[in-house]
Amino acid sequence: MLHWWRYVPGADWAHPEGPGSTVAGRGDHPVVHVCWEDVAAFAAWAGKDLPTEAEWERAARGGLEGARYAWGDEFAPDGRLMANTWIGEFPWQNLKPPEIRRTTPVGAFPANGFGLSDITGNVWEWTRDFYRARHEPSAHPCCAVTNPRVDDAAASFGADEPGGAHVPRRVVKGGSHLCAPNYCERYRPAARQAQQVESAMSHLGFRCVIRPRR
Repeated sequence: MLHWWRYVPGADWAHPEGPGSTVAGRGDHPVVHVCWEDVAAFAAWAGKDLPTEAEWERAARGGLEGARYAWGDEFAPDGRLMANTWIGEFPWQNLKPPEIRRTTPVGAFPANGFGLSDITGNVWEWTRDFYRARHEPSAHPCCAVTNPRVDDAAASFGADEPGGAHVPRRVVKGGSHLCAPNYCERYRPAARQAQQVESAMSHLGFRCVIRPRR
């Protein structure tokens, strides 16, 4: 069996690969190894907020409603890569040069129609919504009735996850550099995934939003 994931004690935002590693030279990379409490605390300190799932997806589309990707319907138009995703057969074949096999600097790929860089690929991003497998039907399919759509932690428990039956899960969006068509194509704006709030990983980050003062 190929082991492509492992727990590394001491890995955190300042030591992404574990003790002995640093973020030196990576000041323009996304911050990783941050759980929900980390990102919520940072947003509060900065006077900002985390986007809801609906807000995140609308921003990710960049005005291209209905397109498969944030940049259109073709994965690599004219052979040009548009996001930091896995190249090759995941997890055994990585065709990218070693220096870009993890995160890449923000802005290394083209921005979307709203000028947002790395809105998909590179790292997963936290949203405010608690996870539920399906959204409740709406009389207006184009619009969320409430935002966040799911604000109930108990509704997000994953009974099928070992040890996770009582751990709240929030929605993460955007996919990461580990996403590949043969494994997961979750760098699509429509894709979503559940993430336990206490978890932090090397391909999970966040972005903040600024809300107008009321």
